[in-house]
Amino acid sequence: MSLKAFLLQTAHQSRASHLAWFGVIALSCLSVSQLGSYLVEKSIAQGDSVVISSILHFTHIRNMGGVFGMAQGQGWLFALFSLVLISGLIFYLCRSTQVRTYEFICFGMVAGGGISNILDRLIYGSVIDFIDVKGIPYWHYIFNTADTFIHLGLWPMLFISIFLHKEHA
Repeated sequence: MSLKAFLLQTAHQSRASHLAWFGVIALSCLSVSQLGSYLVEKSIAQGDSVVISSILHFTHIRNMGGVFGMAQGQGWLFALFSLVLISGLIFYLCRSTQVRTYEFICFGMVAGGGISNILDRLIYGSVIDFIDVKGIPYWHYIFNTADTFIHLGLWPMLFISIFLHKEHA
């Protein structure tokens, strides 16, 4: 079976194993993200930066809002919205008969990252952001591993659903 055929197969017959993989992926992403937040909290003072390379710095900042720092002070709203979305995607994975393998994989990364950002808000009072990429024109954002996992889940899912899923249907 090709990778494309594997990713696009429906999981109707093996839903339990696909849900298990979703859980393993989500918990792995959650664990890595929470470890990153913990290590940054314990080793880099807020506002300080550690130079990893000329392109990559670890800069400890707090995001009290949401995506790209929007709505500062309204983190609870983003946490609530994230909980609703994650609950919805779990419901979709459990109930839909047309869920494909790539959705379990990609949504696992999205859920793990989303839950990690929610936990950051509960544990630290804000999301701990620290990945600071330098040298990109017009890029001034600092993000975290949870955000990275969310993007690693969303972008392939978008690509597969637009370009591969269409021709497989």
